[in-house]
Amino acid sequence: MAEPRLVMFDMDGTLIDSGSIIAEHMAATFRDHGLDVPTAEMSHSIIGLSLEIAMERLAQCDAETAILMAGTYRQHYRAMLAGGDRHEPLYAGALEALNRLRVHETSILGIATGKGLSGVNRILALHALADHFVTLQTPDHNPSKPHPGMILRACAETGIDPDCTVMIGDTTFDMELGRSAGARTIGVSWGYHARVALEESGAHIIIDDYADLDDAIERVLS
Repeated sequence: MAEPRLVMFDMDGTLIDSGSIIAEHMAATFRDHGLDVPTAEMSHSIIGLSLEIAMERLAQCDAETAILMAGTYRQHYRAMLAGGDRHEPLYAGALEALNRLRVHETSILGIATGKGLSGVNRILALHALADHFVTLQTPDHNPSKPHPGMILRACAETGIDPDCTVMIGDTTFDMELGRSAGARTIGVSWGYHARVALEESGAHIIIDDYADLDDAIERVLS
């Protein structure tokens, strides 16, 4: 039997299309704090980081202010959820790809995301994906990307070495995370960072469609 492999997925921009919602809540947060509203492109550039670090970078503020802004952002997010009429959709082909990998005899699936654990569990429940993933790595118990901690912790939890692990994501933070942990990396072109940025940050392969994922995993881990 082939050696087990750990397949780690980013969430925002890789599995789910959350960019417009994130940009909207970032704009509302900046207005609440009397700051110039970032463009959608600016908001998309920090997706994948833990929220406080994302705020610090986007607002170019100190850590204390970033914590306050993160709290405001979470208030806007909770208000949206309370309305019950909006949610983050899966990208085309994501569900089918996850279903294929779930039954693959040597694949173990995990999540490595800048989203908080409660948000991850909400998304997994929303899309009936909770049973697909063995390990969930978030900023609740890890340093923010691109620190290698999320991958290394997932490897420790599953007993799979980093060189039998692949990180799949849409941002440079995902590629840097995977590379720094000693894992292979697959960039996806449909997310929030440009293809050239993914190439420059160390993506071993970049795919344009979930239909290409299975072959890409085989190639980077061969």
